[in-house]
Amino acid sequence: MTSNQSAHGVIEVTDAQPVLKVTDLTTQFDTQDGMVHAVNGVSFELADGEVLGVVGESGSGKSVTMMSLLRLIPMPPGEIVAGEAIFEGRDLLAMDLDELRLVRGGKVGFIFQDPMTSLNPVLTVGYQIMESLRIHQPGRSTELGRQALELLQLVGIPSPEERLRSFPHELSGGMRQRVMIAIALACRPRILVADEPTTALDVTIQAQILELVKRLRRELGMAVIWITHDLGVVAGLVDRVVVMYAGRIVEDAPVDEFYASPQHPYSRGLLASLPSAAVRGQKLVNIEGQPPDMRDRPTSCSFAPRCPHVHDRCHREDPALVAISGTRRLACWWDIDEDGPRVHR
Repeated sequence: MTSNQSAHGVIEVTDAQPVLKVTDLTTQFDTQDGMVHAVNGVSFELADGEVLGVVGESGSGKSVTMMSLLRLIPMPPGEIVAGEAIFEGRDLLAMDLDELRLVRGGKVGFIFQDPMTSLNPVLTVGYQIMESLRIHQPGRSTELGRQALELLQLVGIPSPEERLRSFPHELSGGMRQRVMIAIALACRPRILVADEPTTALDVTIQAQILELVKRLRRELGMAVIWITHDLGVVAGLVDRVVVMYAGRIVEDAPVDEFYASPQHPYSRGLLASLPSAAVRGQKLVNIEGQPPDMRDRPTSCSFAPRCPHVHDRCHREDPALVAISGTRRLACWWDIDEDGPRVHR
């Protein structure tokens, strides 16, 4: 595997084999109001050492997609009805639960959005880190304690010996999130999934967590899936951007290409809504309309009711996600560059 530096300061991964290959993942929820089609045929690959940003509005299916990979969704009412997720030659969706438990927290780490609801309030930080180590790397308490201390040092927590004896409520929000990262990294995973890990933090702490993840990625060589609705965050962090809308991927592109020339009207709308520090008194742009009702299985373009480039084909056919170049995929009937309907699909 080789790498080079992008214009955004992100390490670009090249010549890397996929560490994870997801094909046609489909997840639905049987609710009192009807069947919710939360994830609809999602396919993507993650290269070894790559940082993949998964973006989209709330409810677009980002978190459900990633939780489905480790079968962390509540079942019932949730059900993974189709697809496969190949990791180290095995399908995560077909593994028995005992095998899958060894993958969760072992080879695949997960950081959740709110550490206060993820950490046990009545157990010390040290105990919770060592618990993860006990499950995946059984050993003597003294050895586990040493590893827990090293993990707190790795994520930059001051006075780590003291913090091992602390309870979650005694730590700041940024400290708690660092503890969650330490737990996720306890077994040196090949993949780290971070689900909106900086949303509840102030800007200063958010920047510290982002720098921490970038440093750990360089030092440990792990792949990262970073889930967020904040396109400003992913610009300087990820190698590649996947945009989700209505439970589907609508665009997939290298980060530099994505910010220079977004191809899907939804992607362009998301980027247009970002405030600019260079423009004073700027009026923020929003995407008109509302996301679709996910109880209705899509039979045409889900973004058509909100799209400024909608035309007849958008109402008749659901565009497939196809390669439009060697590095980009798109699901849209409109050609942004030609400013007209896409001819060859």
